[in-house]
Amino acid sequence: MMGNNREFFCLSYDLIGDGYFQKLAFVVLIYFSCFAINQVGASIHEYQNQSFFRRSNSFFFHGGSEGLYASKLHVDPDKKPSPEENHLNGKSFIRFESITFRRPKESAEKKNEMQQKTGLVEAIIVEVKDREKIGGSYLHSAAICCTPDLSKEGSCNVGEVIIHQDPNYPYNPQRIQTFFEGKTEETTMVLQTVEINHTGMYYLYFMFCDPELMGTTISGRTVWRNPEGYLPGKMAPLMTYFGLMSLAYLGLGLVWFLWSVQYWKDIIQLQYHITAVIGLGMCEMALWYFEFANFNATGNRPMGITLWAVTFTAVKKTVSRLLLLVVSMGYGVVRPTLGGVIFKVLLLGLTYFVFSEALGLVENLGNIDDLTGKARLFLVLPVSLLDACFIIWIFSALSQTLEKLQIRRSMAKFALYRKFTNSLAISVLLSIAWVGYEVLYFNAADPLSELWQRAWIIPAFWNLLAFVLLVVICSLWAPSNNPTRYAYSEETGDELEEEGISLTSSSVLLAGESANKQLERKERRASNADLFRLGEEVEEDKRE
Repeated sequence: MMGNNREFFCLSYDLIGDGYFQKLAFVVLIYFSCFAINQVGASIHEYQNQSFFRRSNSFFFHGGSEGLYASKLHVDPDKKPSPEENHLNGKSFIRFESITFRRPKESAEKKNEMQQKTGLVEAIIVEVKDREKIGGSYLHSAAICCTPDLSKEGSCNVGEVIIHQDPNYPYNPQRIQTFFEGKTEETTMVLQTVEINHTGMYYLYFMFCDPELMGTTISGRTVWRNPEGYLPGKMAPLMTYFGLMSLAYLGLGLVWFLWSVQYWKDIIQLQYHITAVIGLGMCEMALWYFEFANFNATGNRPMGITLWAVTFTAVKKTVSRLLLLVVSMGYGVVRPTLGGVIFKVLLLGLTYFVFSEALGLVENLGNIDDLTGKARLFLVLPVSLLDACFIIWIFSALSQTLEKLQIRRSMAKFALYRKFTNSLAISVLLSIAWVGYEVLYFNAADPLSELWQRAWIIPAFWNLLAFVLLVVICSLWAPSNNPTRYAYSEETGDELEEEGISLTSSSVLLAGESANKQLERKERRASNADLFRLGEEVEEDKRE
């Protein structure tokens, strides 16, 4: 019988949506296709004439689900909140505002005008770990609503949702009832606030059991708040994380700037691209921090900041992938330009940006409970395919670049690219391990987000991994007074590097060879002069 309740919750979860290199790309593709849909929270849940869904002998509407921490201040449920109180820290609650139910006209006309209660709609707030307390599992029945037979046992009332109360926790799950009166077609919930006294993942359902109410719709909104603000529990740690990442990018940018100023005369083209990625990363993290801070303070996601944050994220992801690709192709090291392939690179980058931007907008604009699961899936698939294309192309280009450097015996450049390849290989291994952790532990074992307090580490890991990889690239291609050691040069320059000769030692060697050649010329001139004098003396002897 436990499975009946779990199936009920899983149905609600579904309704709200949610070569070596070739094998590696396939693994990444499967991951993104299966788990790239990350739910985002919203603390104000809007309902606009939405319908109820049938389940067993009940009708329900999923009103929201969020991780909430226990309240630190007491909330008076009978006191109407003022605007100032909305910004007090320490309170955790779910507030029902302007919730209106509208039943079909045909259903209303069947009722008696003088009857006070002619239809019941219940709001059920349940912590996910207590999901077994809803429905007839305890009574060995698959029913969710109380039936006449079950009512005879005295465990429930006909027409109400079955809830098994724990004497130790009598208010969980919580039930709030709203009745239609007479022949009225609409009824409105009394504005009230439900205090959250236990930390957990909470689900809100609006339910009714009367089949005559079929076709009823719901409008209004609910406001969810944590003690420290309106950010959902699983998003709250990300605000601090984005703040720290902003400082990390700022520190990296400062070090890179000082390096560039010190060797500004020796900057190569590739280092300008690295500078752009650092700047984009800094802006991206700062925008997400301010977006989360505003969200936490007001309960609404600011459209402007969110749009800019999503755009900077898409641009940074695109530019980062293009940077990895052109570095892997040996741009600026074994080839001065990309030639005709530049058009393919730009086309892949532009396509990736378009789909990545669209996916970001779908994931971050609107409420968590918008039915956008299919839209996300249609956008995740092309982004996954494009990521696979980048991975295959990057490792294929790296293989060709290493082969060229080995043939030319450019040992310095070969060593550089070996370090770069090893760094990418380590990042790939970490990614595969993390994918396994996500899919097998978070996704498969936690369909109802019971591990919500650790959910923030999922996106945090990928941002951190991208930052570490950027730091590695910065250290490998750091500005120096000897940029030509790793920069592109003609074949003669590469031949000098074959012997492991630096720019300074090359100059000394060339100077030494020039001095030897001049000495040889002087000796030849001296020898020729002696022969000339000897010839003149022989001629004089002949004359005498």
